[in-house]
Amino acid sequence: MESLNLYTYAFCQTLNIPLNLPKGHAGQLFLINSSGISAVVEQGLSLESVQNNDEQVIKMVLDHDRIIRELFQQTTVLPLRFGTSFASSDTLLNHIQFHAEEYRKTLDKIQGKTEYNLKLVPRTVKEPVRSTVGGGRDYFLAKKQYFEYQKTFMISQTDEKSSLINLITEIYQSSVIVQNKGEEIKIYILVSDQDKPLFLEQFLSWQEACPSWDFFLGEGLPPYHFV
Repeated sequence: MESLNLYTYAFCQTLNIPLNLPKGHAGQLFLINSSGISAVVEQGLSLESVQNNDEQVIKMVLDHDRIIRELFQQTTVLPLRFGTSFASSDTLLNHIQFHAEEYRKTLDKIQGKTEYNLKLVPRTVKEPVRSTVGGGRDYFLAKKQYFEYQKTFMISQTDEKSSLINLITEIYQSSVIVQNKGEEIKIYILVSDQDKPLFLEQFLSWQEACPSWDFFLGEGLPPYHFV
């Protein structure tokens, strides 16, 4: 029986034990299996049907992320982009069969691994409050000292950032993605389950080595940036 428009959340390896499928956006989720790969789908759901309703689009985005996270708590998943759908079960089955080897390799690569988002925000040097005591010479001397300190601080800040990125890239190699967004730095790291305690220790040591940066570590997520 053909399924009318299958919204697809993720692919995973076909398991011998049943998945506890989460609640869908509007209906029930179910699996379509082929070539050892399972697709988690919801029938009759499409982005086009809600694209003129901002509230529904936001809810659909949130549900998309929720469902992938709940699946990720049970097994390794290959998350799909928001809005991914197939016109019928035959179309989806053909897609899986054509890409089965590629998906198996990707799932093997991310097996038992969690993505962490490390954000670095540069600290700023505050200019000292001008004292009401003392004349112009003292003020200009303090100003000069401040600018010299600021220059030294910024050089040190740049060195800290470069050293940290080089260190993380050396440790995690192909499992790290660095994004420069303005002054902020975002580093996505794929960490295996057995290495999580070591990763958290490394995070603390990185903070200590970079006193001119504020560090923010996000929660563990499915490997969105590595598929």
